[in-house]
Amino acid sequence: MMKIFISFFVSLVVVLSTASAQTAPKTFTNPLLPSGADPWVIQHNGYYYYTNSTQNNLVIWKTKDMSALASAEKKVIWVPPANTMHSRELWAPELHYINHKWYMYFAADDGDNNHHRLYVLENSAQDPLKGEWIFKGKVADASNKWAIDGSVFTNKGKLYMIWAGWEGDTNGQQNIYIAKLINPWTVDGKRVKLSSPDYEWEKHGDLNDTNLPHVNVNEGPELLKHNGKLFLIYSASGCWTDFYALGMLSADANADLLDPASWKKSSEPVFKQSPENSVYAPGHNSFFRSPDGTEDWILYHANDKPGLGCGKYRSPRMQKFTWNKDGTPYFGVPVKANEPLPVPSGTR
Repeated sequence: MMKIFISFFVSLVVVLSTASAQTAPKTFTNPLLPSGADPWVIQHNGYYYYTNSTQNNLVIWKTKDMSALASAEKKVIWVPPANTMHSRELWAPELHYINHKWYMYFAADDGDNNHHRLYVLENSAQDPLKGEWIFKGKVADASNKWAIDGSVFTNKGKLYMIWAGWEGDTNGQQNIYIAKLINPWTVDGKRVKLSSPDYEWEKHGDLNDTNLPHVNVNEGPELLKHNGKLFLIYSASGCWTDFYALGMLSADANADLLDPASWKKSSEPVFKQSPENSVYAPGHNSFFRSPDGTEDWILYHANDKPGLGCGKYRSPRMQKFTWNKDGTPYFGVPVKANEPLPVPSGTR
C-alpha cells in the first residue's frame, strides 16, 4: 500500500511540475545582443528578419522569436567592393519588402564621413538569406547632399523615403528630409525638410573637440502607422551624448506628406534616458508586432552606463509599448538590463 501511495505521489508531482512548466510565462532579458547599433527588424511570412550596423558588411538574422535573437540564424549577405564611394562605414541598414522583392538600404562612404550617401541592394528571392543581392546604386535627389539613415514606407499607394541629411556640404546640423520615390531606387523630385533641431533636448551635440563644430542632430527617422495617423519617430541630439532620445512628428494619413505644414512636432521627447534604470542614449529604433499581432513593440539601442558614446557598447533592446487615448504611441521608460520581461505574445 505504501509503495502504491509513493508511486501515486511521484506521478502527481511529475504531472504538476509538467503543467507548471507549460503554464509558466516565458521571459527574456535585454539586451538582445552584446552589441548592435541601429537595430532594424521586419516581419515576413512568420519570420523576423533583423539587421544592425556592422560597419564593413551587411548581415541579416532570421528568427521566429525576437527574444532569442542571440541564437538566430544569420548570414553576411553582402560585402562592399574595395576602393569605392560605398566601401566603408556602412551605417543603419534597413531591409524592406517591396513589390515582391527585397531591398536593403544603407549609408556608406569611402572612409570620409563627408561623403556619406544612401545606397540600396535588391534581391528577388522570397527568403532574403537566399538568392543574389544586386547592387542597384545610390539613392539621392538632385542635390546629392550628405545623407544617412534612409528608410522607406508606403502611404495611399505612394512610396516615400525619409532620411537624415545636411542642408549644405559641411557638418553642423542634421535634418530630417522626405522625398517621393518613383521606384525603390529612384527619387522623384526634390527633397523636403520636415524637421530640424528646434528644442533644447534636440541640441545636445558637443563633440569635445575644439576643432569640430557643435552638431545639432535629427536622425534615424522611422514611420509608425496607427488608426489613420502617421508618426515619424526620430532620434535627436548627438549619439555621442547621454541625451540621445526619440522625438515625434505626427501627420494625418490623408495629408500631403511633402508639405512640412502637414507634420506637427512634439515639444517633448517621447523616449529618453533613464538614469534610475541605468539606460542611457536610447534611440535609432524600429517597430514590430508580436507573432499573434496583438502587441506593439519598439526595438532600439542604448548604453548601460553614461559616457559610452556611439561605439561598440550600444546594444539592441526591445520592449512592449501601448497607445494613449489621443491615438499617439506611449513608449514608457527604457527598462533595466537583465530584468525579466514576458516574451511577445504568440511566441513559440
